[in-house]
Amino acid sequence: MDAMTHKATTAAADPVTFYGTEVTSRLLLGTAQYPSPAILAEAIRASGTEIVTVSLRRESGAAKAGQSFWQLIRDLGVKVLPNTAGCRTVKEAVTTAEMARELFGTPWVKLEVIGEDDTLQPDVFGLVEAARILSRDGFQVFPYTTEDLVVAEKLVSAGCEVLMPWGAPIGSGRGLNNPYGLRSMRAHFPGIPLVVDAGVGLPSHAAAAMELGYDAVLLNTAVAKAGDPVRMARAFAAAIAAGREAVIADPMEVRDMAAPSTPVMGRALFGS
Repeated sequence: MDAMTHKATTAAADPVTFYGTEVTSRLLLGTAQYPSPAILAEAIRASGTEIVTVSLRRESGAAKAGQSFWQLIRDLGVKVLPNTAGCRTVKEAVTTAEMARELFGTPWVKLEVIGEDDTLQPDVFGLVEAARILSRDGFQVFPYTTEDLVVAEKLVSAGCEVLMPWGAPIGSGRGLNNPYGLRSMRAHFPGIPLVVDAGVGLPSHAAAAMELGYDAVLLNTAVAKAGDPVRMARAFAAAIAAGREAVIADPMEVRDMAAPSTPVMGRALFGS
């Protein structure tokens, strides 16, 4: 079996499910800030992603602006996850989600309710309220949240079947600021798909998230702003696949003391 066949076989045998929809790629990719539409399309293909996030602000029904972008996304055959990027109130987020559902024809929505300008940290109070309203209205909500377990519980109670805690502030590239909190969330919600969203800057950050047992990673800036977005997309795909394989392989436990890799018994002894 060659490497490509092995990769395809492994992915097909290990899908992740979001609201009843199975996907084989565990990389979700944003579509903003790319140098050109052609590079965006090539990066999406190179990443192997099956889900891309799209902001409603990229479309304008009245002026037909953004129609070429939307056609590009449709031609790539990927699933669209509209987001409420930039929304700062419950009303704004809910209204944007309703418009996105009409425009993109999907009940999926990546829900953002931003509460702080410098870090773009979610307003978790508004997030829970908006999630409850949208879930009641038939939306399938992917909430951009923190690693706070109390907030996560309230989001699940509000109807969310996926949780997307941040790794670090959006666009910061800092990686996983709170591995302990992310690990705790994974342990607390063993049956819920968890996606690290935001702050990932390097493929090693994505691999680390997967090694914590997360189901997927969503990123944008790390690929879009790379010197070579296509190559970087390919690197992230490989890192996420490696991290997932490592979890399935059942990694060794961390030890405080050294353990010899070569057996001591049976070694040659030399007299003086």
